[in-house]
Amino acid sequence: MEKHKKRLPIETFEIPIQKIRRGYYTAVYFWREKQILEELNYAKQVVMQVFQKNDAVLCGTDEAIAVIKRCSGMYKDLKRAYKLFDQYVEQERTIRALYVKQNYKRLERALKKRINLEIELDSLWEDRTSELTITSLYDGDRIKPWETVMTLEGLPQYFAHLESVYLGILARRTLLATNVAKVVEAAQGKPVLFFADRFDHYANQTGDGYAATLSGASGVATDVMGEWWGKKGSGTTPHALIACFEGDTTEATVVFARKYPDVPCISLVDFHNDSVTTAVEVADRFKAEGLRLWGVRLDTSSTVVDQSLIRNNQMGAQRPTGVNTILVNNVRKALDDRDHNEVKIVVSGGFNAEKIAVFEKRKVPVDAYGVGSSLLKGNYDFTADIVMVDGKPRAKVGRVYRPNSRLIKVE
Repeated sequence: MEKHKKRLPIETFEIPIQKIRRGYYTAVYFWREKQILEELNYAKQVVMQVFQKNDAVLCGTDEAIAVIKRCSGMYKDLKRAYKLFDQYVEQERTIRALYVKQNYKRLERALKKRINLEIELDSLWEDRTSELTITSLYDGDRIKPWETVMTLEGLPQYFAHLESVYLGILARRTLLATNVAKVVEAAQGKPVLFFADRFDHYANQTGDGYAATLSGASGVATDVMGEWWGKKGSGTTPHALIACFEGDTTEATVVFARKYPDVPCISLVDFHNDSVTTAVEVADRFKAEGLRLWGVRLDTSSTVVDQSLIRNNQMGAQRPTGVNTILVNNVRKALDDRDHNEVKIVVSGGFNAEKIAVFEKRKVPVDAYGVGSSLLKGNYDFTADIVMVDGKPRAKVGRVYRPNSRLIKVE
């Protein structure tokens, strides 16, 4: 896996700075900890240590560091900051309503007011990032259970309110990066397409696409998934387009190919649950009209059996539903028999590292894998502990300071 030793710049990330500084995304007990320590003028330096408990591919460090850099510190006048922040949140509600109403004159005034509130809040914020020492591994690093991936050193009241945020970033990004890395390894060099757009909240797509690409995904489904890499989404004909053409997969694919001649055309051939017949029909039509068909995609539902297995009496050898090894072999043979050897096969629907490994072990003629919901499953939760106070061990029972020579100081 390629390792990126140059961190993403802070401006890469869309960070809700005012809300994070105020603890809006923070578990309340962290915010209350911060207030207690501020009131006490707490003066002891601590070391906060971050880790998780699995073999994993680390991701999210750049984003976590960006949050720490922009949001570490304290308000000069907490009472005034509370009042302004409440106005800021209410102003955001007003702005959302004006967008819906398309009242652009009032919207312009409302946006200016929000900017002024941000300026006032910024003037009340004391940035103490320069007083902190941050060390971290890099996105893409392979990590071991309990390995320290990041440390924060300084006065805890400056960053206590950030724990919920940076741990959540690391957990989400590492989950995606690790799962994609497993799939890419199982695919043994064949392209893996990241198709997880529809299985989670759209706001997760940008960071998910970054993590997936970091771990070797060859393509992403949406443009925003490729934003941090400067890439665009990829894809061709969905089932919905075929339905709009009265179920005529061939016609829908031809129209697509003529509309987007520079896009490698992949025909989705399971609409009628007869992937062999449909794949051959599409390939024949493309050849007859001098068009290039890059490949066909099999996406058979896990609850149905493709017609080719029934026609060929291939029931019983293995689980016949969904996209299985027999179906892929049937499609490959049918295409080759019609002299469409150049047409590739992409499979999707229910694929994970284990299923891909089976396909590769059996040398099934797949050219690329589309993977989605399985990449969002798993547990790579991170924990942060104060382990040192004024240079003395102060970790809770069961935790201990774990120095890591791989950690790099963040400048």
